[in-house]
Amino acid sequence: MNMIMPINGEVNYTITLDPTVWIFDDRKVDLDTYFEETNVEHDELEEYTKNISKHWSREIQEGATYPPTLKTEKKYLKEKILTGTFAIPFLPFLENAEPKEGASKLIINTENDSFSFELETASQLLLGFSNKGKPLTEDGPVYIYFKDGSNKQNPIKRVTSFTIE
Repeated sequence: MNMIMPINGEVNYTITLDPTVWIFDDRKVDLDTYFEETNVEHDELEEYTKNISKHWSREIQEGATYPPTLKTEKKYLKEKILTGTFAIPFLPFLENAEPKEGASKLIINTENDSFSFELETASQLLLGFSNKGKPLTEDGPVYIYFKDGSNKQNPIKRVTSFTIE
């Protein structure tokens, strides 16, 4: 299976996507928690106030504690990368390819089929690239998920390329 997928067609720049390097990208999201977290609406100021109040109360009762060391944080991050299930938003890649004026369709080509979407839908796509720390070699190289989680159980698989029309 070819792990490289192009974005081609009506774009100013044909680019290639290599999911094997996305594990190091800061834009990745954890699919184990993404769909549950994004559906919950919360007020950031209220959440911040509650956290600060809780922290202040704890410090008054127990005294100050020091944060974990950088070494401990790196160990946790490495463990998460080796066991996590991750995806990355598709939109930044599409923006780098710069669709031409008048382009309106995104065609996702797979080994067996093609799926057509309006170009605006691209902002709602996630490219799943790892499952429990392993690349998607069986039916990958990526799975296509919608950000709302509507196809979480049945993502688009075996993607070979993206064509802009």
